[in-house]
Amino acid sequence: MIGKTISTFPILTEGTLKKRYKRFLADVELDTGEVVTAHCANTGPMKGVLYPGGRVRLRYAPSPKRKLAWSWEQAQVPSLGGFCWVGINTSLPNKLVRMAIEEGFFKKQFGEILEIKNEVVYGVERKSRIDLLLTPKDPESRKIFIEVKNTTWVKGTRALFPDTVTSRGQKHLKEMIAELPSARAVLVPCISRNDVEVFAPGDSADKEYGDLFRLALAKGVEVVPCSFNFQVDRITWQGLKPFDERE
Repeated sequence: MIGKTISTFPILTEGTLKKRYKRFLADVELDTGEVVTAHCANTGPMKGVLYPGGRVRLRYAPSPKRKLAWSWEQAQVPSLGGFCWVGINTSLPNKLVRMAIEEGFFKKQFGEILEIKNEVVYGVERKSRIDLLLTPKDPESRKIFIEVKNTTWVKGTRALFPDTVTSRGQKHLKEMIAELPSARAVLVPCISRNDVEVFAPGDSADKEYGDLFRLALAKGVEVVPCSFNFQVDRITWQGLKPFDERE
């Protein structure tokens, strides 16, 4: 399973990041010398992956429905004495985890699945949406609520989430706890890089999230981190990873 291609796409265009600004925009100098503005589908601080002057990969997809023809997809970052390509598009993790479930990569953890639904309304006030809701084939099994977290920040070989204070992430943990014990609640950190060995909560970025993470574990929320490798024309499965309760 490790190394199996889970998604393919046209070869991305490489260049050098000049700057990222207004959260959604990035200026990139292509290898041809042309400077283009790309959409940045990542509203966070991008801690540890934002390197002006570093190499990046863009997707070219012009459309009358898009203001920009280019989208920033990957960034090359320092890693263990070398470099690693990281997926920075935050719209991908939910899709990747769903595809991995459909491929059977989580079969040991979730069993046979009858149905997968995206963005299902849930929560105490019915104002949240769970990323994935799984219905097992076994009618005696509980439904599985899955919250996916895009994870790109690392310290050494430890992947950390969050990389900044996240009131939204804190709320999600509370909502997941509230689903217990009538359903299973599973946090799936989607590690969008292939150079890590373990996942942990980013206490130094958001101590309250770390405290809620440990409370959720104590209440019965499950944590199943997984990792992907980002290449110029494909994304491959890098397997499940262990986790630690503290950074």
